[in-house]
Amino acid sequence: MTGAGTVELRRTGSTAVLTLRREAKLNALSTHLERELLRALDDETVTTARAVVLTGGATVFSAGADTGELDEMTPDAIAAYYRDSGAVYEKVAALAQPTVAAIAGHCLGGGLELALAADFRVADPTAAFGLPEVGIGILPSSGGTYRTTRAVGPARARELILRGRRLTAEEALGWGLLTEVTGEGGHLEAALRLAGELAALPPLAVAVTKRVIDTAADSPREASLLLEQLAYASLNRAAHP
Repeated sequence: MTGAGTVELRRTGSTAVLTLRREAKLNALSTHLERELLRALDDETVTTARAVVLTGGATVFSAGADTGELDEMTPDAIAAYYRDSGAVYEKVAALAQPTVAAIAGHCLGGGLELALAADFRVADPTAAFGLPEVGIGILPSSGGTYRTTRAVGPARARELILRGRRLTAEEALGWGLLTEVTGEGGHLEAALRLAGELAALPPLAVAVTKRVIDTAADSPREASLLLEQLAYASLNRAAHP
């Protein structure tokens, strides 16, 4: 186990587990925490893992971004932020390994954006989901508008983002934001079980398939079909040299 700061990193079998450790601030995503998460993602514990679990611990995933840090930033400084610590959301989304977010308690704003960057989301019944940014004059800007719309469709994305609707775990499951709702306190165990299942799959096939799925969502039908056929040919060649 490593990390005495705001991100704890450990290995459970072939799965890397990253835990946000800023509980006194409801795991608010400060630039310091984001930088620690970026560093953790480059750690050998993660790069050699076959699956990755992201969690906030037993009572809260994350209540969102530490917006006070950004309030006084100039446009140039905000652009620099997205190239620096703000790049962590896309780094999670781009991981070759399958990723699972294990969620309890608040999963709001930037916290939901971080969870949406994972491939799968598992929550216990205490979890609450929302994107309140528009209500304070901004908008979700770390993949939130994009991934929410892809996950639930434009109409429900408007409910979450424009109306600031808050969802329970069961509602989020019904909307397609979650893979599973567990018993209370069972989110991490269920996430590790799912991660173990995914870790047993051939890693190259998983990495390529993740990329094909992500690309297909934004590509014309013909391009998507061609991409999956080329990917199949490459994987088949790798499996049968």
